[in-house]
Amino acid sequence: MGIVGSAPGLTDLRALLAALDPVLHPVPKRFLHVSHEKARERMAEALMMFREDEGTTLIVDVHPDDEAGERMRWACITLRVQSSLTAVGMMAAVSAALAKCGIPCNPVSAFLHDHIFVPWDRRDDALDALSHLTP
Repeated sequence: MGIVGSAPGLTDLRALLAALDPVLHPVPKRFLHVSHEKARERMAEALMMFREDEGTTLIVDVHPDDEAGERMRWACITLRVQSSLTAVGMMAAVSAALAKCGIPCNPVSAFLHDHIFVPWDRRDDALDALSHLTP
């Protein structure tokens, strides 16, 4: 895929909120903080990788035999609306709607879509809150 000159997708907040179309990924995820060296070993399994000075954060699937994963399970909700990287206010509106319900969220923006990570046991509440979000 070549380099795209401008960010594709919607920028109008009303249009973005009207077309969120959230979908829940069926497998819980886990945030890991590992050394930069260890991150290279686990890169293939990572849904996301972000390097910080102190180490690398990876988001990976929780495996059934992962004991730590039981207490650190996150649901990934993808907002299927194609949002522009230059859009203003959508993530603020989404996180405010979740905050109003007492649901913590960790947003991740990719080139075409935004993804919200919420505690696994609050995933249905999060989907409900997003379904009531109006432009």
